[in-house]
Amino acid sequence: MTSHAFAASPALASMLRDHCPFMPVFGAPQVMFVRGEGTQLWDVNGKRYLDFLSGISVTSLGHSHPEIADAIAEQAHTLLHVSNFFANPVAARAATMVDELLGGGGQVFFCNSGAEANEAGIKLARKFGGRGRFKVVSMLGSFHGRTLAALAATGQPAKHEPFQPMPEGFMHVPFGDLAALEQAVDGSVAAVLVECVQGEGGVIPATDEWLQRVRELCTERGALMMIDEVQTGFARTGDWFAFQHAGVQPDVVMLAKAMGNGMPVGALWARREIAGVFAPGDHGSTYSGTALATAAVCAVIEIMRRIDAPRLAREKGELLTSQLLRLPAVKAVRGRGLLLGVELGEGVDAKAKQLALLERGVVTNAVTPTALRLAPPITVTHDEIAEAMRAIAEVLT
Repeated sequence: MTSHAFAASPALASMLRDHCPFMPVFGAPQVMFVRGEGTQLWDVNGKRYLDFLSGISVTSLGHSHPEIADAIAEQAHTLLHVSNFFANPVAARAATMVDELLGGGGQVFFCNSGAEANEAGIKLARKFGGRGRFKVVSMLGSFHGRTLAALAATGQPAKHEPFQPMPEGFMHVPFGDLAALEQAVDGSVAAVLVECVQGEGGVIPATDEWLQRVRELCTERGALMMIDEVQTGFARTGDWFAFQHAGVQPDVVMLAKAMGNGMPVGALWARREIAGVFAPGDHGSTYSGTALATAAVCAVIEIMRRIDAPRLAREKGELLTSQLLRLPAVKAVRGRGLLLGVELGEGVDAKAKQLALLERGVVTNAVTPTALRLAPPITVTHDEIAEAMRAIAEVLT
């Protein structure tokens, strides 16, 4: 088989630092990884790491999962892409499986990322609301993507500044502040957009009671309840979707990340009567529902069902949380399941701790100046948790 890849070497890693061909939107890469298996990664020098970030909640079934790799390879040899002038059976099966997980009665639009799923959801909300009812209310501290509309919905004003003026029609209220939300949702609001756990905002979970009241408020005032499950979906928080902890049923759900385990794929789901406001030409994507991407989706859901991924995330999240809370340097642990924010307290430089952990072979990230985010694969073993905890204890001590 002919290889068209660059040879992985320390010299290549050095070249990327000194003469990088990539636009500088991600900053200088800290490490060049060349191989992964389960929770483990190896860099260009052969050093082994434990991945406790999962590509930011993406590789929830671990790196290079053999069944997912086989599904992708088989599909690559069968059918990749035919455009949406035509159907393919793989996408139809994947859409049915996603709809079943979300309770049924909905329709799915496949895309390539979480930002695209949110962009599609915003358009759907505006079409549903109609003329004069186009506003979307989202939460301060939220993150919904970096396309212009998704960025406008993101409740982080500092991220807006370089791109002003932002698209109109977006309002932000404090996360968890019911009174502010009640005041904001008037007849001009088409939808309320919520993360059940604010991942990029510091791994901050909403209370079940607040989410239940958001559902009631949207129903009372005729606005859509839209849930961004891009980071939390597909068992990450200990249920299939984070909104299920609160026992609510949203009108619209945005998905991505873990649904492809590394294959770029996202989805917008909406109740059928809401999805039906879209007409041909209202939205689209050349790569919507390719057979290749949706083959990965089908494999991910099959495997997660078989291993009872929500249960594993709950149990391992409880184990990891209990061990973290034994460390005197840990002030609090936030989140749900295996999406955790480890608060180190005022005056502690989380970025420095993250780099120290990386040096010791554990991948995390500093999600705020004083907190680390941990999101290992749901398939992480107890031995791997123990190994990572030894490094974490050493660094935090």
